[in-house]
Amino acid sequence: MKLNPAISHQEASTLASNKLLRNTYSLLAMTLLFSAMTAGVAMFFNLPHPGMIITLVGFYGLLFLTTKFRNSAMGLVCVFALTGFMGLTLGPVLSMYIKAFSNGHELIIMALGGTGAIFLGLSAYALTTRRDFSFMGGFLMVGILVAFLAGIGAVIFAIPTLSLAVSAMFILLMSGMILYQTSAMVNGGETNYILATVNLYVSIYNLFLSLLQILGVFSGDD
Repeated sequence: MKLNPAISHQEASTLASNKLLRNTYSLLAMTLLFSAMTAGVAMFFNLPHPGMIITLVGFYGLLFLTTKFRNSAMGLVCVFALTGFMGLTLGPVLSMYIKAFSNGHELIIMALGGTGAIFLGLSAYALTTRRDFSFMGGFLMVGILVAFLAGIGAVIFAIPTLSLAVSAMFILLMSGMILYQTSAMVNGGETNYILATVNLYVSIYNLFLSLLQILGVFSGDD
């Protein structure tokens, strides 16, 4: 009995997609935990923030290495190095919120909860509907570039209103990235679980920081 080539191909595609999703979410969970651990270490030892330049150099340098070694075991080492480094940069930010706001712990928990709810909701939508969101790619890349440059301008010129607007933009853009990346895994646009993990991690990281900043602004705590 001969198998229908179309059915066989569809089944193979579904199995590959399911394997990619399992590997990606497993690695994502581990990197988030590792990042939380390094953030905790930074908070425990009261480490200072490395600054924008070191953060950008460290992030893009480790991202380059992760991309270069994405098809080898070294790629996993690079992923944990990248997410661990980002955790170290996050720790001082969390410490600042705890010290600057009387309800700092509550703000962090609210930001974590909001980030988790957005990620789970958007991921579930993309997984269940299996819609193709690849059309969003160009718009998201341009939007992230504009928001990134605007964010640098807000820091350099100390413009609180612009900084708040950038945070709102990043919430929308990172939400779009979650849909885009999840859709790519489901529909075959992404086949490498290491790159998929990094993309989702960066989206979650920026989403959390943006929510935290907005919550801090509207917390009413002087």
